[in-house]
Amino acid sequence: MKPISLTRYLIEEQRAGRINADLRLLIEVVARACKSISHSIGKGALGGVLGDAGTGNIQGEAQKKLDVLSNEILLEANEWGGHLAGCASEEMDDPVKIPNVYPKGNFLLLYDPLDGSSNIDVNISVGTIFSVLHCPDGVTDPEVEHYLQKGSTQVCAGYTVYGPSTLLVLTVGNGTHEFTLDRELGSFLMTKRGMKIPEDTKEFAINMSNQRHWEEPMKKYIAELLAGKTGPRGKDFNMRWVASMVADVHRILTRGGVFIYPKDLKDTSKPGKLRLMYEANPMSFIVEQAGGASTTGLQRMLDVQPTALHQRVPVFLGSKNEIEVATRYHLEAAGK
Repeated sequence: MKPISLTRYLIEEQRAGRINADLRLLIEVVARACKSISHSIGKGALGGVLGDAGTGNIQGEAQKKLDVLSNEILLEANEWGGHLAGCASEEMDDPVKIPNVYPKGNFLLLYDPLDGSSNIDVNISVGTIFSVLHCPDGVTDPEVEHYLQKGSTQVCAGYTVYGPSTLLVLTVGNGTHEFTLDRELGSFLMTKRGMKIPEDTKEFAINMSNQRHWEEPMKKYIAELLAGKTGPRGKDFNMRWVASMVADVHRILTRGGVFIYPKDLKDTSKPGKLRLMYEANPMSFIVEQAGGASTTGLQRMLDVQPTALHQRVPVFLGSKNEIEVATRYHLEAAGK
């Protein structure tokens, strides 16, 4: 069977009443922007886009040239389309309001323009993560508080992986689907419909160099995995760690596994490393739609009430049965 295009898939979802025309067009605009980012990344050193930009983002992290470029590409592509009331980026302090010269829509777009950008200079897969929310009724100039919605209210989430091929993984609340960029046609074509994460797994992804900073339930869980067949789990586990969230999560969507970035004691001022609104929520929506699970270690991720635009959280996501075990250990330690 010939794979269908992203446009056809979205039109079919619109006809089924699951999305409206504005959301369909918004997703297509984001996909076009991701194609442009993919083109820039594909040039590598030839495009003069590698290395540091000499600036920092709101989190105090050094920005790569491609961080800044990717952010500008997404911003410019979306501000004039008429589908957004506003957008927010991991790379910008505050949300951006749509200029009055353009028509406004009733969606809010949040994105991490280039996740894993520390890997870009060594030619490892990186990606873009995005999330779409409804702008509250009657709000034409959204402020920060209008973005602070639980992940369960998302109407769409997706990510692209810029690797050997460019992939777009998308959910509009009706399963998780993969599209591959046909560079000759310039179109995203569906290559996997209804992705499913196995409930059991023998793979885990975590930054083991932080082990000495972990809380006790985290140490206990990983110790059991490392004990293998001779331990309480009775089977051997393999560790895989790309340190690019989109690459690690895509592996889990493809063949199962768990991805964990727990709270640790290295910097007690930070409850976690990953951002709730730009990374944890969209990835959790995608993972749940594929039959997986996602928690903070203490509660379902999509039930977390955001309190800040750049809020950080611990992240446990992937194969349902393993996430259940890791979460149970943390709940028991917390006396819940």
